[in-house]
Amino acid sequence: MTGGTEVALLHVPGRQEHWLRFGQHWSERIIDRRRRTLLFRPGAVFAFIRWASNDHGTIESRIDIARAGELGESVTCLPYIEPGAVSLLRAAGWPKVRQVLNLIDEAERVCGDAADVNPDYWQHVHQRLITGLTPARYSASRHRAWLLRRKLDT
Repeated sequence: MTGGTEVALLHVPGRQEHWLRFGQHWSERIIDRRRRTLLFRPGAVFAFIRWASNDHGTIESRIDIARAGELGESVTCLPYIEPGAVSLLRAAGWPKVRQVLNLIDEAERVCGDAADVNPDYWQHVHQRLITGLTPARYSASRHRAWLLRRKLDT
């Protein structure tokens, strides 16, 4: 596929779920009642959550915040994301996933849509999480600076 990033979503109740926490997709293809794929334009930021369980409880809990790559840009291979994406944040295990979800909620209170958050912020959160430090909160002043920077880039 050219010109986009495809994310495979899945819903098998009580066993396995893949869903988006945020991100605006360009198009959607329904495969069957449990599976669908979403296509993101280059540059779109999204959060993809994967959860799985077995008879003994949760066996996987992950979140990836990624940016759909531009044509010719190097991307990271991520499960269920074709051809890959620019990884901004990766977290595994329910405590870290919950912490990221809380930060997404806070960021949405500041700017309305987490897809509009400065991508550098998600990289900051990732770095702080892997070192065991507390990430800074996303602030209105940080968001204003990002919007001004984005305006200069266009």
